[in-house]
Amino acid sequence: MPGLTIGDTVADLELETTQGKIRIHDYVGDGYCIVFSHPADFTPVCTTELGMMAKYAPEFEKRGVKLLGLSCDDVESHKEWIKDVEAYTPGSLVTYPIAADPKREVIKQLNMVDPDEEDASGNQLPSRALHVVGPDKKVKLSMLYPASTGRNMDEVLRVVDSLQKAAKHKVATPVNWKPGDPVVISPSVSNEEAKQMFPQGFETTDLPSKKEYLRFTQA
Repeated sequence: MPGLTIGDTVADLELETTQGKIRIHDYVGDGYCIVFSHPADFTPVCTTELGMMAKYAPEFEKRGVKLLGLSCDDVESHKEWIKDVEAYTPGSLVTYPIAADPKREVIKQLNMVDPDEEDASGNQLPSRALHVVGPDKKVKLSMLYPASTGRNMDEVLRVVDSLQKAAKHKVATPVNWKPGDPVVISPSVSNEEAKQMFPQGFETTDLPSKKEYLRFTQA
């Protein structure tokens, strides 16, 4: 499935992981799942990332979100490396599975290949890619970072909150939104519908165009 992107269904692949064999669709279940790749085990940025993901795991669990790591290293490498990851982030255990993809088949299916990064043998490495997969097994959001840039777990948590709020209400989250901030009402919702859907009220921003499309509310 080259080019996997938002709206695409994730292939129901069988994966070898640090917690045994899993199928992606079974693992996602009825909730959300963050599938995230890293270039290689025993590397500095990846160690900080997976340690921080372990630290944030309880927050994701509160939101019904599972975690699934992935790289092209084998399972035994992952298991040894986890000791370093946990040592770097004391008190945070890696409770999520990390999948092994030594043949590079999974990273190609999930569109997680970094064209600029290779190992010592000239094999392609995964990018710092991240897909948020919904209960319908479709990609809801994707992030793609180069090997040199570690991901921000506060931002990953924020986008999960945004996605789940948008799925529950007919709203979207504006720039720099954080949980507790006002949201905007979808343009597909008329003012009359908005009055029914948001009895707490909403505020329409007065714009030069006089078009009433920028409406804020709490949800």
